[in-house]
Amino acid sequence: MPDVSLTATDLARAVQAREITPQALLDAARARAQAARDLNALISLNDRAEAQAAQVQARLDAGETLPLAGVPVTVKDNINVTGTRTTCGSRILANYVSPYDATVVERLHAAGAIILGKANMDEFAMGSSTESSASGPALNPWDRTRVPGGSSGGSAVAVAANITPVALGSDTGGSVRQPAAFTGIYGLKPTYGRVSRYGLVAYASSLDQIGPFARTAADLALLMNVLAGHDPRDATSLDVPPAFQPGTPDDLRGIKVGVIRESLSGNTPGVEAALRATLDALRGAGASVREVSVPNVQHAVAAYYLIAMPEASSNLARYDGMVYGARVPAGDVMESMTRAREEGFGPEVKRRVMLGTYALSSGYYDAYYSKAMRVRRLIAQDFARALAEVDLLVTPTSPFPAFRRGERTQDPLAMYAADVDTVAINLAGLPALSVPAGFEEVDGKRLPVGIQFIAPALKDEVLVRLAGGLEGIGAVKVEAPGH
Repeated sequence: MPDVSLTATDLARAVQAREITPQALLDAARARAQAARDLNALISLNDRAEAQAAQVQARLDAGETLPLAGVPVTVKDNINVTGTRTTCGSRILANYVSPYDATVVERLHAAGAIILGKANMDEFAMGSSTESSASGPALNPWDRTRVPGGSSGGSAVAVAANITPVALGSDTGGSVRQPAAFTGIYGLKPTYGRVSRYGLVAYASSLDQIGPFARTAADLALLMNVLAGHDPRDATSLDVPPAFQPGTPDDLRGIKVGVIRESLSGNTPGVEAALRATLDALRGAGASVREVSVPNVQHAVAAYYLIAMPEASSNLARYDGMVYGARVPAGDVMESMTRAREEGFGPEVKRRVMLGTYALSSGYYDAYYSKAMRVRRLIAQDFARALAEVDLLVTPTSPFPAFRRGERTQDPLAMYAADVDTVAINLAGLPALSVPAGFEEVDGKRLPVGIQFIAPALKDEVLVRLAGGLEGIGAVKVEAPGH
């Protein structure tokens, strides 16, 4: 049986060379998913995967060259795949079957990939731990008592546990980068608009962005070259052709890296050690490192939630059991809609919808939402000034490694603070990459630590070249859990 722990690059090469068949690779991925089912990474498997494998084989037999030939991919359950359930981790969409493919899924199919299944997630992408899923929490393969991060925790676990070599998530405030850090893999949040959002179920439309998980820079480049590019069905899509490739240590020589001063406090010892080691490795490779300030980042968490929650309130208004969502029979239409939302939404979604509606209500719009939008502009300006001085910015991805399940569920503010290093990037629309940079031992367990690099808008390719360079000097720490 093929080794699904190999990279997507190697697997695609082997399938293209007829060393492995797409069906054999699919069988191996399914076997691995079954063996790791206790992690609860997948909500469902794709019933059409065999047909996709046969189509890939036919295309190969016809002489096509496919960049992702036969590669199994896990897709977050808020991204539409024809004929599969798209539940968004919610009871209200438990039986919704998508009639169409998201643009990113179309592009995966065109490149020869096979969708293995849909990944577990926080309900409607609202969370930082994958604990709010109606399908139950996903578990961190490094320590099953701990969370894998969120909201794209299932996608991260699928890659970290070698179920599939790559996966797709969505990042609204850190939901690709933070799970990547907690599970010891790469997670890329592209520039807003670089990857189409058509077919992504919206949480906060001005912040959402689909992004990839991978274990190598080469796989990040391979996936982004497939996914990125203009989509006429997404009005926010940018016409910037992708040109991704992994870099070498030579790409590190002469780059200017700015450490965001405001991110240097509150980190655990293991996170601080990983940051210092990464910066030392960069200096040793010929990069220059200095501190820079992004002063308004201290307001980022407050501004983020005062923008994301109102957008969520608006986007989720459609789920009332009339057109979207499970219908609940009742005496009249209003009662039916009320009961559909009461029974269909979980506590975190209800909390955010209520707070978002309040922030948009008459008399409070200017005090909350409007003020947060002004802070958002100031944060974007701060980043622009800092990136005028240096080529890249760096922070920890999270100030701590994965926390225990249940540790923050009763304290929403503590859960929101888990995204303190990531939300500002979404507010500014910038690209950022979480790099697996080391481990911290907690209670006798080695837990992964991630370091986040931030680039100017549309410089996503620079981040992937950086990742390749860091791999070349041994500054990236990708291991299989349990090793």
